[in-house]
Amino acid sequence: MLQKLKQDIAVVFERDPAARTYWEVLTTYPGLHALMIHRLSHQLWSWRLYWLARFISHIARWMTGIEIHPGANIGRRVFIDHGMGVVIGETAVIGDDCTLYHGVTLGGTSWNKGKRHPTLEANVVVGAGAKILGPITVGNGAKIGSNAVVVKDVPQGATAVGIPARIVDQETNQQRDKMAEKIGFAAYAVSDNENDPMSKAIHALLDHAVAQDAKLHEVMQQLNKLGADVDADAEVGKAFDVDTFKKI
Repeated sequence: MLQKLKQDIAVVFERDPAARTYWEVLTTYPGLHALMIHRLSHQLWSWRLYWLARFISHIARWMTGIEIHPGANIGRRVFIDHGMGVVIGETAVIGDDCTLYHGVTLGGTSWNKGKRHPTLEANVVVGAGAKILGPITVGNGAKIGSNAVVVKDVPQGATAVGIPARIVDQETNQQRDKMAEKIGFAAYAVSDNENDPMSKAIHALLDHAVAQDAKLHEVMQQLNKLGADVDADAEVGKAFDVDTFKKI
């Protein structure tokens, strides 16, 4: 128990730049308090002292604003930052080195007995206000965006955002960034929220530009095969000139 407490304190310094002293962390971090009390209530739950376990978890909820069912399984070095409004259900499983921010819910979607809450594998980060619902699995190293509502499995290392959550296509995002830089526009403030019409419009324009760029690149390669002197690797718009068309 003492070893786990030391790890819990160390991880606060690792992930929260506002932490200054061990005494401050030990006395003023509700996420740490909630985890400390949960370890006790979880042990009582495993001994079938159900009422006592629930009563202790109820006291922890009143003290910290964080509700963790004593049946939940929580790994080592888990960090709950701020924590107010966090709810973790009975059959939830949280792997080692996960981070949860305030307002996160690991909830169920059924009244049936058995596994009905999510499983977070190691190194998962869940943003503020996110809801992960049902007996689904969030893979190792995955990230859940703030206020996302996740109801399907999230693959290892993926990022899920939106309502309902969708997996962010990293390759597509990289293509958009390259095209934006190429045409002299960088959409740094454009979100991935598919419900935002401005974001959807800009993404559609960038995707169209990427598609046209690929088609023009293919045309230039075909022209090279026909004997035209075209630099297929040059930027679109700079590879063609008047002399090129005279040679065809």
